[in-house]
Amino acid sequence: MKFSSSQLAYLIGNREARGNLRTLLKYVLTLVAIITLYAVAFHVIKVWVEGEQHSWITGFYWTLVVMSTLGFGDITFTSDTGRLFSIVVLLSGVVLLLVMLPFMFISLFYAPWLETRVRLRAPREVPQTTRGHVILTEYDAVASGLIERLRTEQIPYYVIEPNPITAARMVGEGILVVAGDNDSSATYQRTNATGARMLLANCEDTTNTNITITAREIAPDLPIVAIVEEEDSIDVLQLSGATTVLPLKHQLGEYLANRADTGSEAHVIGAYRGLQIAELPARDTIFAGLTVRDTRLREKTGLSVVGLWEHGQLRPAFPNSMIQSNVVIVLAGNGSQIAALNALMPGDRQPARPVLIIGAGKVGHAAARALKRKGVTVHAIDRSEHALAAMREDGAVLFPGDAADRRLLDHAGIHHVSSVLLTTNDDAMNIYLAVYCRRLNPKLRIVSRITHERNVEAIHRAGADFVLSYTTLGVESVLSLLRGSELVVLGEGMELFSIAVPPSLSGRRLADSGIGSRTGMSVVALESDGRLATTLTAETPLEKDAVLVMLGSLEQRREFAVLFEKTADKASGRHLM
Repeated sequence: MKFSSSQLAYLIGNREARGNLRTLLKYVLTLVAIITLYAVAFHVIKVWVEGEQHSWITGFYWTLVVMSTLGFGDITFTSDTGRLFSIVVLLSGVVLLLVMLPFMFISLFYAPWLETRVRLRAPREVPQTTRGHVILTEYDAVASGLIERLRTEQIPYYVIEPNPITAARMVGEGILVVAGDNDSSATYQRTNATGARMLLANCEDTTNTNITITAREIAPDLPIVAIVEEEDSIDVLQLSGATTVLPLKHQLGEYLANRADTGSEAHVIGAYRGLQIAELPARDTIFAGLTVRDTRLREKTGLSVVGLWEHGQLRPAFPNSMIQSNVVIVLAGNGSQIAALNALMPGDRQPARPVLIIGAGKVGHAAARALKRKGVTVHAIDRSEHALAAMREDGAVLFPGDAADRRLLDHAGIHHVSSVLLTTNDDAMNIYLAVYCRRLNPKLRIVSRITHERNVEAIHRAGADFVLSYTTLGVESVLSLLRGSELVVLGEGMELFSIAVPPSLSGRRLADSGIGSRTGMSVVALESDGRLATTLTAETPLEKDAVLVMLGSLEQRREFAVLFEKTADKASGRHLM
């Protein structure tokens, strides 16, 4: 009853709803007047034309029976005048009673009532005991991916949604949401911003500025992370009070550039407690064609080979695993060990070959600048000469036109470049170009941006060697800030986990564990008594209280839980990066 009263109060208090109710009432009164007029006309015709007397109840009864087309036939006219009148009453009844009345009732009362009921389902505030939660100011691709990860790590969150109907739908989908405007101070009071763990401003740059200023007034100490589209907005958001500003498209371009083949040298892609993760393209190195054991990298440098990227898949590095020329070696160690590895490379290295960038948007422009800092020549293709002009300052060689034109690709050096970076925001186009470039140059390293996670497998099958999406980068960036750890982007779907050694593996040797062969995960390090051991061998024992640091995907993590932890409920694991 309380819920019905709140609905009625909303209908009465809403101006549009009040107008609808007035219109419906006017129609009902008009319909009653017409029925009364027909009842009077019935008596007039019966008395003056056919000479019959009937009661007033009979007049209303006949009118309603005819207008509703029930047609009992117990009272009829015998004169032509009466029958003509019956036709008029019947036709008007079909329109006014059977068509217009239901339409008016549904559109002016029932539909608004249902909408009100849905609106009132959306929560207006978080529970008073809520603390340590993450506030998301918009439900987009980054928020969706982040929510999945927050659920895994059991971190509470709430999405601010201005449309109550959309908010109610999100509640039905199991998403924690609060109905309210993201630029209203009342919203941040109702979401308990002062007790929140973080606020993510993931709207447009101008809206994010308003959000930051508003939230900062309510919660002066709240960590606010703002995602920006334009680099020029970074300073504005910082001045507005944002704790951290993430220019994701700029960062995406840099990460794609770091995955291009720019010479025989290992480059660091992340770190964890002094442990550095690095990648080394095997092409044109002394390791191509050798097994992991034959590289003797651990003996020479102290580095551990923890995985092999091949055709977009990260495989465990077993001693007998063959390192093909198209493989990227994933290594773990410290800075001095990585420097020792780079010193092993031949001193007379050939200059890095050019890199071809297809797509001159924000991501492509950022990639070109990152490659310029490395001294790598960039060739750029885009249909828009205006977009290409911005890359001229970075020393790029410009090729305006359609990348699907083979003559243009030949002219841009598709057969001579070391890598192709596909930076368009169209997944279908990137998949198409990946197939085309792979056919034209099978030895090419193809690095691609992707928008939708569902297309990751397709673009890998098309020939891409490395794929990274805007969403994944955004999710990983926010999570790293939540944990206070350094950002490590291994690739689409690949993460770094720390997992306590389960009882089923306690006391076993690493070689006997079957972790790599049964799950596909790669053991990077073993943490015990506060010390991180990176030099692991087949004989390394897995002690009871130790923690495994492993590379893998969420699916592989779940498989590990099923095989070794005996329950899929533990598949959450603690993400490190």
